[in-house]
Amino acid sequence: MDVLSLARFQYAATTIFHFFFVPLSIGLVLIVSIMETMYVVKKNDIYKKMAQFWGKLFLINFAIGVVTGILQEFQFGMNWSQYSRFMGDVFGAPLAIEALLAFFLESTFIGIWVFGWDRLKKGAHLACIWLVTAGTSLSALWILTANSFMQHPVGFAVQNGRAVMTNFGALLANPQLWVEFPHTIFGSFATGAFVVSGISAIVLLKKKDIEFYKKSFKIGIIVGLSSGILLAFFGHFQAQYLVQTQPMKMAASEALWKDSGSPAAWTVVANINTKDHQNSGEIKIPYLLDYLSYGTFSGNVKGIDTLQKKYTVKYGKGNYIPPVKTTFWSFRIMTVMGGILCLLGIVGAILLWRNKLVESKWFLRLMVAAIAVPYIGSTTGWLMTEIGRQPWTVFGFMQTAASVSPNVSAGELLFSIIAFIGMYSILGVVMIYLFSRVIKQGPSLNAEETTHSDDPFDGEAYHVVTE
Repeated sequence: MDVLSLARFQYAATTIFHFFFVPLSIGLVLIVSIMETMYVVKKNDIYKKMAQFWGKLFLINFAIGVVTGILQEFQFGMNWSQYSRFMGDVFGAPLAIEALLAFFLESTFIGIWVFGWDRLKKGAHLACIWLVTAGTSLSALWILTANSFMQHPVGFAVQNGRAVMTNFGALLANPQLWVEFPHTIFGSFATGAFVVSGISAIVLLKKKDIEFYKKSFKIGIIVGLSSGILLAFFGHFQAQYLVQTQPMKMAASEALWKDSGSPAAWTVVANINTKDHQNSGEIKIPYLLDYLSYGTFSGNVKGIDTLQKKYTVKYGKGNYIPPVKTTFWSFRIMTVMGGILCLLGIVGAILLWRNKLVESKWFLRLMVAAIAVPYIGSTTGWLMTEIGRQPWTVFGFMQTAASVSPNVSAGELLFSIIAFIGMYSILGVVMIYLFSRVIKQGPSLNAEETTHSDDPFDGEAYHVVTE
């Protein structure tokens, strides 16, 4: 493999691994905040135990996420120095604010929250975890501000061969940001929710600490269902915006070689022939592509061949077609995962309402497997977002081939890839071990803390006794 391919592979591998931790941190801390809020409002100690137990998992995930995130910053200087030289003045600002403002907000109030249970008043302690929640969301906002610039560059001018930021407000007002951020943040909430629900399902199958994990499951499934619905809602807006700003990505996600005409059908599956620019074995849903693209049932989506000609005139000779198969199937896998999230959320809410959750072992087993669903959805979503933008690093201004460091050898990259994968594998094993240990230890309830359920979903009270 050449240097460019290795650099792209390294960044993709480290980013995907890092993104296993980011959405879980954002989602878990929200759920912990909700649990502690219920403790303060209801004055029921079981919610305090819930916040403390799930808070341990959040802290483990947050710590490992920080370690994996540090390498992301280094790669801009090591492998993508040309990109850093050209775009650093613009791209660096939101990253610096994320580190100096949002990350310090998270770190400071995490410490106060951990050590302040018996030292602060309930309201002050609760405020700390909500500030951590705000900090994680702000971190996502600033990172996505930088990424949105790569998707739709605004607020800059090219001076002396470098991009110079001319309007910081334009970066924050970037419409790309305000369709990308909600979609990502609700995906993160869904990730945390389904991890909580899935882990709760594991213990409920063993009939341990039933009230504790049933309440945890309830909060998780409600957050998961709400987030899944909002995820689909903002995903629709993002698709409509994509048609305007990156029509080639939209065309590639549909494997649409020729203009669709009107009405435009959405292709469910297809056998894609990238060599001859044609498909076979297509299964289509009439009118749906028009609705996804324009919110109406009439329109015309530009095809890949049309856009290739247009881009050649605008940007010069070159291949502006992204990897069509990867973009096409990533989008469909992401969509299916979102549908599964919503379906499982609805079924879970019904079973809770009918007080049939604990007896429904088939569903609990499904929820254990469903822990992977939001991870698959978020990973394929990012693959579609980033690969679908190719060959651009910054759309319309800088291509990926021109962004890579000129003095890094393939051997150096290969060595660092092996080293990073080895280190990340160790971190992954450590996290699984620590999670398993905390889950086996359980919520540390005792007989004196037996609580009668006031949950409207519960048909009867359960006594919570740890073995």
